Amino acid sequence: MFSLTASDRFYLYPYPTDMRKSFYTLSGIVTNQMGMDVQDGDAFVFINKLCTAMKILHMEYGGLVIYHMKLSGGQFALPAIDFQEGKTVSHETLWSDLVLMVQGIDAQKTRYRKRWIPEKKNTV
Repeated sequence: MFSLTASDRFYLYPYPTDMRKSFYTLSGIVTNQMGMDVQDGDAFVFINKLCTAMKILHMEYGGLVIYHMKLSGGQFALPAIDFQEGKTVSHETLWSDLVLMVQGIDAQKTRYRKRWIPEKKNTV
C-alpha cells in the first residue's frame, strides 16, 4: 500500500477535474475520456480548475487508492501540454515532474542534466 515510485507510469488528465469525484467517477474518466484501463497499474493525476488540489488514482495490490493533496497556499505548476486539435486526452509525465509539481517547482524553468531513461514498453 502507498507505493508510487519512479518505475510507475503517470498520466496527467489535462482538463480541470471536480475534486468531489471519487473512485468510480475518476475511473470513468480514465476509461471513457482517456481511453485507458485503471487496472493496468498506472497512476492517473487529476488537477482542479484553480490548480490548488490534486488527486492521483492508482490501482495497487488489493484495490484502488486515491492520493489527495490540497494546497493551503499557492498553485501547482503544470507541465506544458501540446493540445492537438482537441485530441489530447492524457499527458504522460515522469515521476520527477510529478515530484516537482508537488514541491512547487516550475518544471519549465528547470534545467535537466542528461540521464538514462528506460524505453517505454508497448502494452498492446
